[in-house]
Amino acid sequence: MDKKDHVDYWLRIAEKDKDMTLYLMKDNRYVYVLFFAHLYLEKIAKALWVQNNIDNVPPKTHNLLKLINESNVVLPQQDQAFLIKLNQYQIESRYPEDIDKLYKITDKKITDEYLNKIDLIEQCLRKKLL
Repeated sequence: MDKKDHVDYWLRIAEKDKDMTLYLMKDNRYVYVLFFAHLYLEKIAKALWVQNNIDNVPPKTHNLLKLINESNVVLPQQDQAFLIKLNQYQIESRYPEDIDKLYKITDKKITDEYLNKIDLIEQCLRKKLL
């Protein structure tokens, strides 16, 4: 596989995660919507990382800010702060002692706000893909 194939791979599997967010939203599974929305954005960030780095294999991390920074993409400070908040849905939702906290703070309103922000960041990242 060449670099373009690797980038296309990450973009293709990202779409499956986006589909899952839509499916889970119908069932009001808000924590899991944001878990898969994070995965969606993570895979777009990994496509960008592959494009902008020598290696074709991105680091095995779920940290969105790390992936984007290592892709030499600069986001506004408010977007960076948002990504730090979004990371909690990837990490904390995996552990029972943390997931209860997320259930308490995650409702439809918060989920809609997060999804709107994710869409804006996704559009920004996609513009940087060749």
